[in-house]
Amino acid sequence: MIPIIQLQETEQLPQSRRKGADTSQTVPVVQEIIDTVKEKKDQALREYTEKFDQVVLPDFRVGASEIDEAFTLVDPVLLEIMKKAKKNIEKFHERQLPRGFMIADEPGIVTGQRVIPLAKVGVYVPGGTAAYPSTVLMDVIPAKIAGVGEIVMITPPGKDGKIPPVILAAAKIAGVSKIYKVGGAQGIAALAYGTETIPRVDKIVGPGNIFVATAKKLVYGQVDIDMIAGPSDILIVADDSAKAHVVAADLLGQAEHDKNAQAILVTTNEVLAKAVQNEVACQLENLPRKAIAEVSVQNNSRIYLVQSIKQALKVANEIAPEHLELCLRDPFTYLPIVKNAGSVFLGNFTPEVLGDYFAGPNHTLPTEGTSRFYSPLSVEDFLKRSSYLYYSSSAMQDAAHEVMAFAEAEGLSGHARSIASRINEEGKK
Repeated sequence: MIPIIQLQETEQLPQSRRKGADTSQTVPVVQEIIDTVKEKKDQALREYTEKFDQVVLPDFRVGASEIDEAFTLVDPVLLEIMKKAKKNIEKFHERQLPRGFMIADEPGIVTGQRVIPLAKVGVYVPGGTAAYPSTVLMDVIPAKIAGVGEIVMITPPGKDGKIPPVILAAAKIAGVSKIYKVGGAQGIAALAYGTETIPRVDKIVGPGNIFVATAKKLVYGQVDIDMIAGPSDILIVADDSAKAHVVAADLLGQAEHDKNAQAILVTTNEVLAKAVQNEVACQLENLPRKAIAEVSVQNNSRIYLVQSIKQALKVANEIAPEHLELCLRDPFTYLPIVKNAGSVFLGNFTPEVLGDYFAGPNHTLPTEGTSRFYSPLSVEDFLKRSSYLYYSSSAMQDAAHEVMAFAEAEGLSGHARSIASRINEEGKK
């Protein structure tokens, strides 16, 4: 049963029970895979695909005919839903496009900044027991809006050598350039270093298991990555306007993701706290993914009973959740107090699941308290900035002695001489 913990106003928040994944045993294994892919390239990918996915693939590429066939196998209603979700995601992310600038308010001096899309991006889409077309839409559409030239998607094949049709359909709807049947750490290595078949990319985005996450961490620097994603989490702040069965359903919606997922309720209402505790126990019994959710509830989840909504938000800011639901009468009043949250869901009719699939804001969010310093995936993640500057001869000479003095103060005479070599006879003392 999910425990109820009472907190006084001045009481410190108990340390989270959830621990980050231990990668000490994973790193050597993943590093060996990366090194092997760097050396043997496609041959290594074929060997690892046979070993881990139990399928022999002579060719990793997904052809146009396979994608077209996928469209005929997906429910037309679902196709239309994905297309509508795409429009919502586009509408939200188009607002994120930054612009460059130029400053030319002094004679002979121009400075500025350009915003440039990345040339190639790799998108990892998990395989295994479930297919996540929403991940395809959320990771690809911002890259398309940013103007990325080539988007390469990799995903592990099933034992039949195929990719779920819904994933291929989502990829086409989103605008993926190339798709390859490769997963795991070997797929991340292929994107980072390139093989005969798979091109090297500039950035890798997308969630995966501990081997994928470890591989992303190890190749960072060779390529950029979005973030190191951990198990999902949710925190709900609720007053007496919230319904217990609804709150419980939202908590379990995250608990069913992973045995290490975390679901927390913070409330001022003791009656609601006890009712949610009972509802979670009852709803667990009929949850198809009970075996997973039950472990998450027992090990990582809890209900905090606090003195005020402001204290509840203090708790939320300290935990820094991936998803924060404000199930309050007037949630917009409290939104400015929220400092640490990946995404905020306002009111009793805005469940987190709306953000997972449909509303528009990105669902690739910082986990495990990293919303203290990370942000959701956005268009800006697929852009880089480059500055530029221009000085005329006279403008450079006006600044010359100040720049030289600065360089000499740092003991860098060569820097000073770079300026001195350009000073004309009139500028010399």
